[in-house]
Amino acid sequence: MLAVLPFQNLTHDPSQEYFTDGLTEEMISRMGDLDPQSFGVIAPSSVMPYKDTSVPIDQIARKLQVQYILQGSVTREAEQTRISVGLVSSADQAQLWTKSYAPGPADLLIIQADIASEVAAIVHEREGKTARPEKPASAITLTPEQTASHDLYLKGLYIWNKRTVPGLKQAVDYFQAAVDKDPNNARAYALMADCYALISGYDSSIPPRDVIPKAREAARRASELDPSLPEAHTALALIAQNYDWDWQTAESEYRRAIELNDSYATAHHWYGEMLGLEGRFDEAFRELDRALELDPLSLIVASDRGAVLFYSRQYDRAMDQFHSVMEREPDFPRAHMIISVYMEKGLYREALTDLQQWDKRFGQSLWSLATAAGIYGRAGDSARATATVRKIEELSRRNPTDPAVLFAAYFGEGDRDRALQWLQKAYEAHSTSLTNLKVNPIYDSLRQEPRFQAVLRGMNLE
Repeated sequence: MLAVLPFQNLTHDPSQEYFTDGLTEEMISRMGDLDPQSFGVIAPSSVMPYKDTSVPIDQIARKLQVQYILQGSVTREAEQTRISVGLVSSADQAQLWTKSYAPGPADLLIIQADIASEVAAIVHEREGKTARPEKPASAITLTPEQTASHDLYLKGLYIWNKRTVPGLKQAVDYFQAAVDKDPNNARAYALMADCYALISGYDSSIPPRDVIPKAREAARRASELDPSLPEAHTALALIAQNYDWDWQTAESEYRRAIELNDSYATAHHWYGEMLGLEGRFDEAFRELDRALELDPLSLIVASDRGAVLFYSRQYDRAMDQFHSVMEREPDFPRAHMIISVYMEKGLYREALTDLQQWDKRFGQSLWSLATAAGIYGRAGDSARATATVRKIEELSRRNPTDPAVLFAAYFGEGDRDRALQWLQKAYEAHSTSLTNLKVNPIYDSLRQEPRFQAVLRGMNLE
């Protein structure tokens, strides 16, 4: 295993952070693409915590469980860029290779390919392998238009990694500007597709039908431009899974992405999540464990592993998993799915306490109100459950919202008929919130309802 630590910004200009962070991510991707069968490469989210850190190399290596570490620094002023890199053996911190480059703006991809090729060759030799990996086909000199497009792509990548609704919208603008400059920028199209595919899940006021066609077009364009791009295949898989409910196509695209780059943690992560949604739990845990091997510090992968533990009715293990995430980051949203675990275990006081603390930190939302209605309803406090649902009805009349919110609210209140009516509306809207319908224990009491079964069949989950 190899880790590419965050490149240092020796320019000390905050406006250049997007470039150094982007260079780090691109080197990780390039190393993974170059020789995925020979060694794994740690994902960006597990190395970025070591940005601007003084943690010793040996400690980082032990935490990430890697044998090699690539370090780098960048000085960038006007049109002058200097990149210095070095490969270190984690066993004895021996410097195995160093090199400095002074590329022009058009030569950045060639430099990245050179670094990846040199590092892979050294690792091959030390591991007793004879074949020297070829340089990636994308190692080309960029035209001025491609150079400008690549820089816009890096800015979009930097914003995209913030994973906020404003960030996703701003990232789309950067990626669109990138493809306007260079219509052949496949990576910009792939990440634009991810932004569009995820944004309705982040913001319940954005209907999937408003963004998924844009996601699909961008993903198809990325795949047409570069069929060997793993990110394009995962984007296509995500759309097939969350919107089309075409599980076979999603699986095929995930597996193709992994075949192209077995070090691509996101493909293993999303594939594992999909397998969990289908109830294929043993396979799901294998993929999620591989994702955690590649991305050991990832809060979202760890949280989604907790979700699959919950779906597989391993409640105590799910609680332990979510607690371990919250010990590292108390405000990580996905870890607060522990509320559902509390509900299934009958720990309604704990569930309500967690929800109230969440609302204090981040403000009340329609989804948190629907969750509250469910807690009150399960705890036998029908008056509060009904009052909460009335509040949701009033708020949803003012602003468009995901119909799945009303489904969850009425079900939590105990009004099965209205819940099933809104489930049908959520189904017709292709709400991404329904993908866990087959396995979520919360809905076990509805499973014999013909209308519930019809929705599952429509989602190809029966």
